[in-house]
Amino acid sequence: MQRTAAKRAFANVLVNTLIANVTTSFLWFALTFWVYIETQSVLATGIIGGAYMLFVAFFAMAFGTIVDRNRKHTVMVISSVISAVAFLVAGVLYLWQPEAALLDLGGPWFWLFSGIILFGGVIEQLRNIALSTTVTLLIPEERRANANGLVGTVQGIAFLVTSVFSGLSIGFLGMGWTLAIAIAAMALTFVHLLFVRIPEGDPEPDPNASSALDFRGSVRAIRLAPGLFALIIFSTFNNLIGGVYMALMDPYGLTLFDAQTWGFALAFASTGFLVGGGLVAKFGLGPKPMRTMLLVVIAMGLLGSVFMLREWWPLYVVGMWVYMALVPPVEAAEQTVIQKVVPFERQGRVFGVAAAMEAAAAPITAFLIAPIAEFLIIPYMDTAQGQRQWGWLLGEGEARGIALICLFAGLIMVVAATLAFFTRSYRKLTELYAEAPEQEIAGAEEEISDRTPDDDETEPVVTRRADAPPVVPGMPPESGGPRR
Repeated sequence: MQRTAAKRAFANVLVNTLIANVTTSFLWFALTFWVYIETQSVLATGIIGGAYMLFVAFFAMAFGTIVDRNRKHTVMVISSVISAVAFLVAGVLYLWQPEAALLDLGGPWFWLFSGIILFGGVIEQLRNIALSTTVTLLIPEERRANANGLVGTVQGIAFLVTSVFSGLSIGFLGMGWTLAIAIAAMALTFVHLLFVRIPEGDPEPDPNASSALDFRGSVRAIRLAPGLFALIIFSTFNNLIGGVYMALMDPYGLTLFDAQTWGFALAFASTGFLVGGGLVAKFGLGPKPMRTMLLVVIAMGLLGSVFMLREWWPLYVVGMWVYMALVPPVEAAEQTVIQKVVPFERQGRVFGVAAAMEAAAAPITAFLIAPIAEFLIIPYMDTAQGQRQWGWLLGEGEARGIALICLFAGLIMVVAATLAFFTRSYRKLTELYAEAPEQEIAGAEEEISDRTPDDDETEPVVTRRADAPPVVPGMPPESGGPRR
């Protein structure tokens, strides 16, 4: 990317998002590790994971409205401040109450302590929605899929770092120092944001959006894009299946490894995020991102059904690596479609609705699967009857019940993605994406560059620049692809 004010701002936002994502994921992972190690309860980890997604579902629509009504920089500052305060309160609570009280699932302090930490992490979703709309604001349409790949790469780096340091922090430092590190890191994101400038104008008030949620406006924007609602429904169903892996991945991994080693295993697997996001950043998603998404989901389902067939740690770790490499293309495809077919001034609300619906699906599965796994499937697979019935396929080991659940979850994902290819909504949304023109964004204007595209072309190159601030002095002008 050429270094213009807009693209410099995008790079700074990515760096800031990296720090914030590392911090919130670090503390969330650490909480999960800490609770499971101290209680050995799959139910407890399922509750933590499900509660996080439930919080996202509850707040996401309001977050979308906030993003549309305010400058993106302001939204990101608000996110940093609230998360830092929430983590600080959790730290005070940790010093006030003994660990035994905080780990008692039947007592109020476990729920309060976990809830405060999860709330601080959920506020990060406000920043993520703002980041998705910032891609539309700062990046030309033909490069947005690549930019979304960079976003996936940043998320992969965050997962890589937190996977290592969450396990090490809990294993060697304990929960108290882990909280202190998170508080300091969130303060750092706030300070960094003070030096970031996003070239954007003031959002124009929407006279039809009177409520804090503006559910009607969000639905109206979705209905204007035929097939978009079906895309969100499919992603929601995909998250239903993803909730299975969310609830069971850590317990399965901690069956094979101790906390520190499991952190390193997750770190290796999360490099798949970097590869997947990097490939999207380099090559994009092709002319039909919907088709790319469905093909990748089929591959994810096949992989998810086989990477626990034997209790071999190389099979599990390599399987996770490939699975995580497939996540960025799926997320980038959905974002790229929404960024093109939804008007910019309503994208925050549409991303909010999508996040709410998709996030609500995962806790449903997590809350159902965690107790079913702990009280029914795992005990059944430990019996002679369960081993006789499924041992030929799943082999032997301590976590064959988890493997059985993941086998069927992956197969369901494959069937759903295959059927989606034959739907009318898939055809309509693919056509709409191909035919949608580049939208005009309020607060942006067109400028003519003095550069010509090639030696054999004489037309000037038209590029988009944001309203303010101007190009950074001393830096070369933007030289994006030609737009005629």
